[in-house]
Amino acid sequence: MINIGKVNTLNIVKQQDTGVYLDGGASGEVRLVDKKLPENCEIGNALTVFVYLDSEGNLSATSKIPLAQVDDIAWLKVVSLNYVGVFLDWGLPKDLLVPFSEQHHELEVGKSYLVKVFLDDKNRIAATTKIDRFITDESLDFTVGQKVSLLITDKTELGVKAIVNNTHWGMLYGNELFQPLRKGQKIDGYIKQIREDHKIDLILQQPGYGKVLSLTDNILNQLKENGGVLMLSDKSPPEAIYAVFGVSKKVFKQAIGALYKQQLISLDKAGIRLI
Repeated sequence: MINIGKVNTLNIVKQQDTGVYLDGGASGEVRLVDKKLPENCEIGNALTVFVYLDSEGNLSATSKIPLAQVDDIAWLKVVSLNYVGVFLDWGLPKDLLVPFSEQHHELEVGKSYLVKVFLDDKNRIAATTKIDRFITDESLDFTVGQKVSLLITDKTELGVKAIVNNTHWGMLYGNELFQPLRKGQKIDGYIKQIREDHKIDLILQQPGYGKVLSLTDNILNQLKENGGVLMLSDKSPPEAIYAVFGVSKKVFKQAIGALYKQQLISLDKAGIRLI
């Protein structure tokens, strides 16, 4: 089954002067529009392609993969406008349309916006800035510790809002952030907790004891590489700890506490030493 607006893996079934054609199953043949054909472009071979409808409503494919596919939310730049709407650069030769009816407010050329990519009632690919109708604040579908894909959106007094797996809102709290984040950035994160009101709290470091275990090995390796001394301690600034180990100060303190109990390190105000 062909998934319009998404990446598909299709077999080459025909090569003619008019081009290369792929097997679209019940949907029929799909024409490959690339002027420069991909490598190993021979009958029977499988190609990974992005499928869409051309201006005449025919199934077409390209080996170029766009910055966003149908159902994705992405941070895309406006490159032009006309009487039907504005057009976004999404990495393909034909720009992505945001109709005027799908704009919260007037969009400006040269600026970037968060948009949701969708199929209209004629299976044409378009985008909308009205993303709230696609995203919910509440969830019972996630589990604590689950790894998720995050899209960074707006800063708030509490921290930074993020879209989780293109479907839900979540919150990264400022006191647990130890790296700069920018609007539109895609980054992996974890479910910290599902609150009583079913809202999602997020964290960038993997929660739980498993994270501490992997960090203890990293600390021991760093100590061995630095002659048994590391100028970091539980008194060090969170930013300094994150710069070296990419974890919060809380997680770092748990790890060195575990190593101290095992009598593998000694602690002082300046740092830690390998025993």
